[in-house]
Amino acid sequence: MPLKTLLITPPFTQLNTPYPATAYIKGFLESKNIVATQVDLSIELFNAVYTKDFIQKVFEEAETQNSFVHQEVWNQREDYIHKVEKVIAYLRNHQVTEAYQILHKDFLPKAHRATNVDEELDWAFGNLGILDKAKHLATLFVEELGDFIQANVDEFFSFTRYAERIASAASSFNELETYLSYEPTIVEQKMLEILKTKFDKNKADLVCFSIPFPGNLFAALRCGQYIKKHYPKTKVAFGGGYCNTELRSLTDPRVFKYTDFISLDDGEAPLLKITEFIQGKIDLSELERTYVLENGKVVYKNKTPNTIFHHKDLPAPSYEGLLHHTYLSFLDVMNPMHRMWSDGRWNKLTVAHGCYWKKCTFCDTNLDYISIYQNTTAEDLVDKIEKIVAETGTTGFHFVDEAAPPKALKNLAEKLIERKVYITWWTNIRFEKTFNAALCALLAKSGCIAVTGGLEVASDRLLKKMKKGVDIAQVARVTNDFADNNIMVHAYLMYGFPTETEQETIDSLEIVRQLFENGCIQSGFWHQFTTTVHSPIGKNPDAFEIEILGPKFEGFAQNDLIHNDPTGADHTLYTTGLNLALNNYLNGLGLDLELQEWFDFDIPETTVEADLIANAL
Repeated sequence: MPLKTLLITPPFTQLNTPYPATAYIKGFLESKNIVATQVDLSIELFNAVYTKDFIQKVFEEAETQNSFVHQEVWNQREDYIHKVEKVIAYLRNHQVTEAYQILHKDFLPKAHRATNVDEELDWAFGNLGILDKAKHLATLFVEELGDFIQANVDEFFSFTRYAERIASAASSFNELETYLSYEPTIVEQKMLEILKTKFDKNKADLVCFSIPFPGNLFAALRCGQYIKKHYPKTKVAFGGGYCNTELRSLTDPRVFKYTDFISLDDGEAPLLKITEFIQGKIDLSELERTYVLENGKVVYKNKTPNTIFHHKDLPAPSYEGLLHHTYLSFLDVMNPMHRMWSDGRWNKLTVAHGCYWKKCTFCDTNLDYISIYQNTTAEDLVDKIEKIVAETGTTGFHFVDEAAPPKALKNLAEKLIERKVYITWWTNIRFEKTFNAALCALLAKSGCIAVTGGLEVASDRLLKKMKKGVDIAQVARVTNDFADNNIMVHAYLMYGFPTETEQETIDSLEIVRQLFENGCIQSGFWHQFTTTVHSPIGKNPDAFEIEILGPKFEGFAQNDLIHNDPTGADHTLYTTGLNLALNNYLNGLGLDLELQEWFDFDIPETTVEADLIANAL
């Protein structure tokens, strides 16, 4: 009998499109003649929760608990119960006839999120945009129900994450184990019912959970707990981004009550070795990059030299078996760039493995997913694109590179045009000078509609300190060339970098304002800097004039570090003002206001020339 594997994405990740990890692994395992079935438990659980019967059960549970936070939702519960399936069907199919019904002022209940939304809709969409207006109202309806579930029935429930709070910075396994000892909530019970159905159908010998984020960990542990209890002969493996970044120092054996293997870094080789071990083909000592429990202790098995599968030699990801027609498109914010993360179906693919720059001091440059750079040919990429389109019926692509290489994108664009393969695509880049007007025009012609990139702290001093390899003038010119070719630009912005002063924060905001004013960027998002244990800053804090305060490692996860920045500003003071300014700028508002207007405390005058960006262009 051939070995059977079941690949699972645990709740909750993106609900508009499949997360690609299991698709990559399925394509690889099948190329090695291993039977692989994949399940997106995230979308399947969400669709099971947002049904008439389950929402009725939610309100019954709230009544049993005598818990009625978000009273407006409770008061209109009959409407939520009887209209939830109508709303979900619309978010899945976007029929214009249904849009008109949803937009009728008396059709959907309105609670804490949708109150006074009509004026906002008119401002954002005018008399047109019927489908988007309805999508926004439907999204608010879903979010209001989610808020009610979280407040009254299941404190871990979230629109895209589950139990993220207790998994983030979980240096100790104590709190996770405490919650795992409790009876499953009604949401978890539904998840386990779906898991049982999938398992009974596939009778897998090995169940693999890809855990990309902290918000997927608890659900994976709960599922592992269920499998260990009801199917004790079945082996369980954990892998994915969370394990790769947070569990590299694992010593606590308690997690192995819920899994048998925890693999690190690229999953292909470790998983292939695990399947060979289960089949008795190799000994335990021959596993690669994998934690196991041996004699009651956590042991890292890593036979060297490692088996390496080069990016150019890997098969296309296989999306076969995923329920493509069940994904939903949401519209929670009006910004056209922000909505790309939650609206529309995008096939995920990498142009290259790792980062060709790999110098940024805040980045996890010590880890393989950044440090090992491998590329492939344009011919190979287009072959994979055509295979994926045939499988999914979707021609939208999100190239999920750390930073897509300009030369590879140029070759890809030329090959797409040459072979007359028509797709819509977007990706993450570095704002480097190679992206000139001619290259941007070529990328646009091949189907590129948007790029995202790290502007970080818009300060030449700090950009040099973080080894970004770009300066403000260069960013202005590159983003302007993209924008001139109708390619939207989203900038990742950072504040609170080590030694960053109040003056630099305000000057950075002014440069961001000027980039919006000159049409160089159309979207952005502020992140407060966090030191990670795998970054050059985390490895050598003294060089960046900061002091690491914790947390104390207690055997489980280790990634985010708490630090003190004695020479920098009190960075948390600026969070509200920076976000308020940005939210206005990306909607074309407030560009003529003084920066002081966004803050409720005195800030210094900017030292940036009023025409800095204009002159750079």
